[in-house]
Amino acid sequence: MDRLLKAARTSGSLNLSNRSLRDVPNEVYQSLDAIGKDENWWEAVELQKLILAHNNIESLKEDLRNLPQLTVLNVSHNKLSDLPAAIGELPMLKSLDVSFNSILKLPEEIGSATSLVKFDCSCNRLKELPSSIGRCVELSDLKASKNVIVGLPEDLVNCSKLTKLDVEGNKLTVLSENLIASWTMLTEFNASKNLLSSIPENIGNLSHLIRFDLHQNKISSIPPSIMGCSSLVEFYMGNNSLSSLPTEIGVLSRLGNLDLHSNQLKEYPVEACKLHLSVLDLSNNSLTGLPPEMGNMTTLRKLLLTGNPLRTLRSSLVSGPTPALLKYLRSRLSDGEDSEITTPTKEDVITKAARLSIASKELSLEGLSLSAVPSEVWESGEVIKVDLSRNAIQELPVELSSCISLQTLILSRNKIKDWPGAILKSLPNLLCLKLDNNPLRQIPSDGFQAVSRVQVLDLSGNASSLPEHPAFSSMSHLQELYLRRMQLHEVPSDIFNLQQLRILDLSQNSLQSVSVEFQRLTSLSELGLSDNNISVLPPELGLLEPSLQALRLDGNPMRSIRRTILDRGTKAVLNYLKDKIPQILVISSDGESTFHG
Repeated sequence: MDRLLKAARTSGSLNLSNRSLRDVPNEVYQSLDAIGKDENWWEAVELQKLILAHNNIESLKEDLRNLPQLTVLNVSHNKLSDLPAAIGELPMLKSLDVSFNSILKLPEEIGSATSLVKFDCSCNRLKELPSSIGRCVELSDLKASKNVIVGLPEDLVNCSKLTKLDVEGNKLTVLSENLIASWTMLTEFNASKNLLSSIPENIGNLSHLIRFDLHQNKISSIPPSIMGCSSLVEFYMGNNSLSSLPTEIGVLSRLGNLDLHSNQLKEYPVEACKLHLSVLDLSNNSLTGLPPEMGNMTTLRKLLLTGNPLRTLRSSLVSGPTPALLKYLRSRLSDGEDSEITTPTKEDVITKAARLSIASKELSLEGLSLSAVPSEVWESGEVIKVDLSRNAIQELPVELSSCISLQTLILSRNKIKDWPGAILKSLPNLLCLKLDNNPLRQIPSDGFQAVSRVQVLDLSGNASSLPEHPAFSSMSHLQELYLRRMQLHEVPSDIFNLQQLRILDLSQNSLQSVSVEFQRLTSLSELGLSDNNISVLPPELGLLEPSLQALRLDGNPMRSIRRTILDRGTKAVLNYLKDKIPQILVISSDGESTFHG
């Protein structure tokens, strides 16, 4: 013990986990007061990280206040029944984990720990959270699952930086609209296994929400405002009381996993057939048929329908492979669905688009089969968005160079062969560039310097465009990178230097392995690896949990992970991988040190 304490006075970090401790040694609280004769006091540092997890500790002393520099405190998996008031006298505390104890009530003083960013009080016996926690305005990750909490304090409205909230397995009956209105930064929200009867009408405020889990509640409807959750990738509504779905759900273009099992759905709306789902669970509902339009959901890898009174489909189709069922449904689509509506001429559309751009500052000439852009459309030099997608344009119009306010340039599905470096260099405010599905030749080795401020780049479908060693790091602000259908056999190494990257889509390539270097992308929230030749994932990928919230792996010959784990979604896969890491000290994506093994 003395050796560990001495080392802690040098490093500022003390790990006493898994030592069968019944009490915290007094020397821990004394910190610098316990300096030995053989130590230089001027070289000692105050304790900053204290790990006491997996012991038999029954209480913490008020002497905890003697550790004012503490930033991380982990006392999970012990036998605590309460916390000392001194927890509020730790002004630097950023991460507090008291999960898996027997705590009945949290002290109001916890609200004085105003630097708190991450707080885990799950798996205790809490009936409520103290209202004072609303003073922890830096809080971004709150876990309070598996308690007996009946309501969330309204003071949490002040915690507007919350990105992850887990209140699974409590006794919540309502979610406040005031709270939802303030939690606009939420990316992950788990309120499953509660007693909720409704979803707040303003749920659409959560435009950054990626994973939403409300399974096993008593919810009878989904509000139309769900369409505002435009980032949603995984939505779990199984084991509720839904009798219908809002048609607005069909606009959730990023939704990949939709779980609706064990409800009372009588039909699946045609509008929801526009979704690009990988997994759709409709088992144990009251469906008597399926819309033929569902046959167009060609991204569906898994469609679960068992336990429905389907009368219009043969049981062999229902229980058979999903592609066969989709093919059958497509065959039932009417050939004469297109109504004969008179459409305006191309010239009318161009004239109207030019006129609208003056006020809206957005010019859209999408899908007009243009080989060149008429010069008369550039009536406003202040446009901030130009959409020229789905045309036959080979060269960019020179007029673009004068649009110095331009932020978004969409050139998808044209016939552009050469990297338009000169024009791109003249657009200093460009943040989004989409050049996917063009016959683009190789980009010059210094080509990305022309778009050094870009945050979103899509080069998908341009198999020959990347130089041998693409300098992605010259776009240091890049947050979204799409490289689908690029015939990539390995991930360009410079991508791993993009520290702000949030979305990386490498689907439909020829990747055979996943580099351990992915663990460097600590800001990554979405990673698309579907439809490659990947059979094994490195355990280190698990270190991206909890920042990585959407990992797409369908269409790979995955042999290292069981299908049951893959079907449980991203979080299950990452936790499985993390558990495979050899027993070493691991620095997770949120900077916290933990031991794995």
